[in-house]
Amino acid sequence: MTLHKEGKASIALVVTFGIILNLAVYHFIGTGLTFTISMIVASALLLIILNFFRFPKIHPVLNDLAIIAPADGKVVVIEEVEENEYLKTKCIQVSVFMSPLNVHINWLPISGLLKYVRHHNGDFMAAYLPKSATENERTSVAIEHSSGVNILVRQVAGALARRICCYAKENTNMNQGEQLGFIKFGSRVDLYLPLGTKIDVQLNQKVKGRQTIIGWLK
Repeated sequence: MTLHKEGKASIALVVTFGIILNLAVYHFIGTGLTFTISMIVASALLLIILNFFRFPKIHPVLNDLAIIAPADGKVVVIEEVEENEYLKTKCIQVSVFMSPLNVHINWLPISGLLKYVRHHNGDFMAAYLPKSATENERTSVAIEHSSGVNILVRQVAGALARRICCYAKENTNMNQGEQLGFIKFGSRVDLYLPLGTKIDVQLNQKVKGRQTIIGWLK
């Protein structure tokens, strides 16, 4: 199993904690039930962290007119909204919620020129709440497709997520399926798509990043 680069510090911290915990238990208590429990706790914590930062091999579904899922998770929003940060128009919002068990790598849903990249400080309320899209810690990325269509991708931190990593650089071109970034410990990704976009997913549907087609550009 390959591990994502964003997990290096967290994994090192957990390994260090496990070693110190077990050495302390062994030194002050010795072997026995308590030492066995500390070994189990340290091992379980390490497995959880390794699972969270896993980077599975994925064969992406690439199609220039398709809008692919930007993350693994569950579709929690499909609705018409007003996008007031950059697009400044009514859009179809499709949101994918990532639980701590999902892969937390984020992907570019379409190819194009990155016209706008902004990080916003904010709250850390539960990511499934509607107002988290505008009040939580978040990063917004606007992409202009070669056809002239613009969409906006927003990484939203959740109650546990305290760090959004975004690799997008304004005024650069990126390809569909490239890494957009990573959000640590539970979060969501919002897509703001033009009205009239054909949507191929339903509420509560589980999707796979780079594999599930969210919809199609007109």
